[in-house]
Amino acid sequence: MRHRNAGFKLGRNTSHRRALLRNLATSVILEDRVETTVAKAKAVRPHVERLITLGKKGDLHARRQALAYLQTRDAVTRLFDTVAPRYGDRNGGYLRIVRRGFQRGDGAEKAFIELLGAEAVLDEKRQKRAEARQKRREELQKAMEAEQQQSEGGEQA
Repeated sequence: MRHRNAGFKLGRNTSHRRALLRNLATSVILEDRVETTVAKAKAVRPHVERLITLGKKGDLHARRQALAYLQTRDAVTRLFDTVAPRYGDRNGGYLRIVRRGFQRGDGAEKAFIELLGAEAVLDEKRQKRAEARQKRREELQKAMEAEQQQSEGGEQA
């Protein structure tokens, strides 16, 4: 029986589980959206929400508490400067878990965990990636055409 056995163990020992959750929380703060398994997403949600609440407080003690948990100073800076101010009038519920199908190999259910209100930032990142991809394709196409012309010139001679 599992009476009073709350919490997510995630099949790991304590130190490994703590490191995993800290890394995942740091990634969610930095990237706005992370793909992981549903169990890990549900496990990390309370940690990230607590960090955002610390970010909304904004005082020195809250910043030090966030520094003690997050992996990088960049994540703390982003938390206090951009992420937390988004949720000034909201009391909790800062994250969304969107299920995304099953993982090949072990069949684990995958999900995106994302910050609410980050859609504009994510769309902007997606647009930049698409533009960079298009630019690389055009450069590759030009290089292939030049190579083709070079080889045609060599055959005629």
